[in-house]
Amino acid sequence: MQKPQPLNQTREQITHLDNELLSLLAERRRLSLEVARSKEVDVRPIRDTQREKELLARLVAAGREKGLDAHYVISLYQSIIEDSVLNQQAYLHGRANPETQKQQYCIAYLGARGSYSYLAASRYCQRRQVEMLDLGCQSFDEIVQAVESGHADYGFLPIENTSSGSINEVYDVLQHTSLSIVGETTIEVSHCLLGKPGSKLSDIKTVYAHPQPISQCSRYLSQHKDLRLEYCSSSAEAMEKVNQSANNSAAAIGSTEGGALYQLESIESGLANQKINQSRFIVVARKAVAVPEQLPAKTTLIMATGQKAGALVEALLVLKAHQLNMSKLESRPIPGTPWEEMFYLDIDANISSEAMQQGLKQLERITRFIKVLGCYPCETVKPTQLSNSQLLIEPNTSKAEVISTVSLDPSPYRFSRAYKAQASEIHCGPFTIGAGHIGAIAKITLSKSLLQQESSQAALSAFERRVKQLKEAGFQAVILDGCHSLASSEAIIPKLRQTLHQYDLLCVIAIEQATDMPLATGHADMLFLTGKQMFNQSLLTQAGTLPIPLFLERNDMASYEEFMAATETILSQGNQQLILCDSGIRTYNNANLPTLDLASLIQIKANSHLPIVINPCYAISEDALPLQTQGIKQLKADGLVLNCSLEEDKAHDSLALMSEVVRELYR
Repeated sequence: MQKPQPLNQTREQITHLDNELLSLLAERRRLSLEVARSKEVDVRPIRDTQREKELLARLVAAGREKGLDAHYVISLYQSIIEDSVLNQQAYLHGRANPETQKQQYCIAYLGARGSYSYLAASRYCQRRQVEMLDLGCQSFDEIVQAVESGHADYGFLPIENTSSGSINEVYDVLQHTSLSIVGETTIEVSHCLLGKPGSKLSDIKTVYAHPQPISQCSRYLSQHKDLRLEYCSSSAEAMEKVNQSANNSAAAIGSTEGGALYQLESIESGLANQKINQSRFIVVARKAVAVPEQLPAKTTLIMATGQKAGALVEALLVLKAHQLNMSKLESRPIPGTPWEEMFYLDIDANISSEAMQQGLKQLERITRFIKVLGCYPCETVKPTQLSNSQLLIEPNTSKAEVISTVSLDPSPYRFSRAYKAQASEIHCGPFTIGAGHIGAIAKITLSKSLLQQESSQAALSAFERRVKQLKEAGFQAVILDGCHSLASSEAIIPKLRQTLHQYDLLCVIAIEQATDMPLATGHADMLFLTGKQMFNQSLLTQAGTLPIPLFLERNDMASYEEFMAATETILSQGNQQLILCDSGIRTYNNANLPTLDLASLIQIKANSHLPIVINPCYAISEDALPLQTQGIKQLKADGLVLNCSLEEDKAHDSLALMSEVVRELYR
């Protein structure tokens, strides 16, 4: 075996490569601004999604030749594309508003240096390559007053968070200001428990935080009931209190970037209830701005409708008539007029467009009050996605090798096409199924012997290797079966979910008994109600009230009518994000082995708008899976669930077959 070179030499080589990469990224960003200058002359849209797809497909293919998997390449270049798009937008927006171009901006924001508002304002200025003079404020009213009086050029107001929702105080402030919204920015909010250097969790007695982070980290805080909470006006104030404390018994909830400004270190990270925790800020100024037509724009307005039945619906129908997409609707009480509300709307359109102008004129005729708060560039950059066939990575081993139509049921059940003619699409993060979108879902049974201890790093590493193989085979989600059998499920499930998310796979937790529900709802992206629970009315009712997508598996002794009745129970409670799953039924002729009920599949596709996936693994042998998949595809099933072993000796044997089945599904 050849002796490796000294570690220091290897690290020096990596450092040299990192510096080269940074130089290349800076040069790529400079060239993207040259593209923006060209688009300014030719007036072409900022984004060319077809070119982006071609670019990603080419890079994925080139990456495979160099041993880089598709997930890694796509994640990297989606970030690069987003940076390029936002930089081009900032450049063109500045060119369209030359009066706003200055070397320095005075920014009013909530709190002091280190607060999330400060970080958002800093990044906004950095993207526009201007110096920021910061003006910390104690309240939202103070921010607005600073801009209105001319003491600040812009004000930053947090408007919503993906975890805790809308920030109502800001909407109330917007009712009474003459300022215009001129921009928006969204930042990742990564909450950490920050303490003095050397502090441990066992040292902490008091936690200082703003009410919003406390709300967003409620699950973590509920697990540490011994901690005393102290509310602060901003995250910066919380960090300052810890910095000034006499000992190590105090901690704050904030970001690592902010903590560094106050000489604080992270004790624990990832405190937020949700993995994706983002805050959106609006930028307000004294004068409205123009938005070039090639930029994606958003218009925010407030309105009060008449006091009559259907008044709001009538206003929203105006937007539909002009094909204007409303991305947000909020209501707030009007001070001094009990039981009357002001509505806030975000509309994905440029105020200068013909559709928006006509829509506003019509709204003026049917509302009691309407005011445009601002039109500004939309900074939500939707990631470019490749098709499943383009993402598929074939293992080397794989490279060598008449039914009558059932009449429509006219009953107006919620699952029926009589209730909703158009096929339903179910969305969850990057996963979409139904209405032509095909899904491949792996089902893994977690064994108690495999994951007995929370610290079983070998078991977690084996799980990660399997997950990586499933991603490369083309799966989009993984069902974790048997979570209740784990010795320390509360500690293990978050780690398994984190691993799945690392490879852009959804975490679906199987509900095998009613006691699984609290754990699953706290950690799953989607729930899988197993066939054993199909007749559990209380559980179906509870699942129907949840705001997350569900799979409902057919009980292997259930008739078509009983399956649909269980479906109706869930839908009637409000949750319309339902995917059906048929894993076969047992007949009197063969009670031991399930049989695929393809006749019911045809009936469901004819009668129901809901997507349905098939799990053929219990009913047929592995060798028959590829051929059976062809038949399932021809009958218009929306996807497959395939049982995959977690034991590496069995996994290796079935991987090539599973890859072949998934390729057949996507073909």
